[in-house]
Amino acid sequence: MEKHIESRRRHRYTAGFTLIEVMVVVVILGILAAIVVPRIMSRPDEARVIKAQQDIRALEAALSLFKLDNFEYPTTDQGLESLVAKPANLAPGAKWKDGGYLDRLPKDPWGAEYQYLRPGTHGEYDLYSLGADRASGGEGINADIGNWGLDGGQKAGGQ
Repeated sequence: MEKHIESRRRHRYTAGFTLIEVMVVVVILGILAAIVVPRIMSRPDEARVIKAQQDIRALEAALSLFKLDNFEYPTTDQGLESLVAKPANLAPGAKWKDGGYLDRLPKDPWGAEYQYLRPGTHGEYDLYSLGADRASGGEGINADIGNWGLDGGQKAGGQ
């Protein structure tokens, strides 16, 4: 009987966490959250700008492939849709890629369509997002994000 009581005592002490242990873990998690969360929460705007820049780079790559196969970039009327669906009025000898150059057109991080203009005002074509305010111009988060402002992107005057 004595063995049974001693076994129950041992089991009681080893069967889980004490309230103090749980509270220490909660306090540590609270401290970590207080340090990390403000750093993460202040960056969503920056993350949206970076995503728009990456989308524009991907669209530029698809436009370059389009030009290789079709001898010129799509017109403004053909638009970016020509990267997913075969446009009308391709140049003679053009070899539009079956299946297109993209599976689908991305939307900018604010849910709007990317803008395409050919000829562009900054180069052979302009590819851009209107930013958070969805209006031309703006500053900060509302500024237009275009291929003319990206490192390694199309330079003014075209490539």
